[in-house]
Amino acid sequence: MFEIHNYIGFITAILLFQLVPGPGTVAILNATARSGRLAGMGAVLGTLAGDLVYMVAAVSGLAALLTASPVLFSVVRLAGIAYLCRFGWTLLRSATTSNVQETCSVPSVRRSFHQAFVVGLTNPKVIIFFMSFFPLFMTSSTSSVTLVIMMAHVSLLCLVYQTLLVFVGDQLAKRLTGMEKVRRCTTRLAGAALIVFGIKLALESD
Repeated sequence: MFEIHNYIGFITAILLFQLVPGPGTVAILNATARSGRLAGMGAVLGTLAGDLVYMVAAVSGLAALLTASPVLFSVVRLAGIAYLCRFGWTLLRSATTSNVQETCSVPSVRRSFHQAFVVGLTNPKVIIFFMSFFPLFMTSSTSSVTLVIMMAHVSLLCLVYQTLLVFVGDQLAKRLTGMEKVRRCTTRLAGAALIVFGIKLALESD
């Protein structure tokens, strides 16, 4: 279908990858818990934008450039790790200094988008992943149009899954209203998780 080799396998693989939690998941759930659904959707769009950058980079050959230039790869990678850890530290600090849930506003939605977008760019290895993933479902006759369709599939399925995360996270946040200690704990866990992701990336071999 759509000239995608093993279409069912392609869809299944995307869904399975989504079920593995990553920094983007943490950013989405944190934004939702702190500022509501609109901020959560802002984080979703930020995450999707980050993934789109990497997908476009992968199909346009940037992956080959980063692979051929270890120095450039390391600089991009370290910058992403630094931001990830900084974001996590910010959450840890906010859990001890803020007792009031943020009111959702345009600035908070924009901030959630920006944070999730940058978090989505924290691991340049995602470019290599997409560079390796797409060929599994391509043939020698695959056209550029098919590649666009494949990217659209990834973005659409991610949008559906992450939107569900927002609604589930919002319901959980509402149930935690008034339970300040629990909210602080979940915020600390989110911050710690982002720092752990950053450390994990830093320790991984290139």
